[in-house]
Amino acid sequence: MLIAANKAVSIDYTLTSDSGEVIDSSAGGAPLVYLHGAGNIIVGLERALEGKQAGDEVKVAIEPADAYGEYSAELVATLNRSMFEGVDELAVGMQFHASAPDGGMQIVTIRDIEGDDVIVDGNHPLAGQRLNFEVRIVEVREASEEEVAHGHIHGEGGHHH
Repeated sequence: MLIAANKAVSIDYTLTSDSGEVIDSSAGGAPLVYLHGAGNIIVGLERALEGKQAGDEVKVAIEPADAYGEYSAELVATLNRSMFEGVDELAVGMQFHASAPDGGMQIVTIRDIEGDDVIVDGNHPLAGQRLNFEVRIVEVREASEEEVAHGHIHGEGGHHH
């Protein structure tokens, strides 16, 4: 069975930076299971896997535009510590939900703290980076009607309600 929209796909993968640093991997764990065509993985990897089948191996470099986007300096802001009402201790690396410019919600990460100034970054940690994937397709199956309706895979390796 070929990978296409509304297929449940199981993959083993290793994600590395251009310098060869392992960023993420399924090695030593269960395969990643996702619903193809539902936006569950980055668009560039989904495109690279389209039409493949169980047993295929894919090595692909995904440019930022097809991954987590280019890094945007506009998503970095300096806020006053008082904006974090109810949080006793602030630390670099902490993440918070904040209003996005489009009115939605986004996650911001504290990048630096200078006195009462807290520098937050709304970019994804991998924004602006080329992502290198080595993928082995483990299984491709029809997704259930419920999985398609919910937009994700249920059960082992997937979402549990």
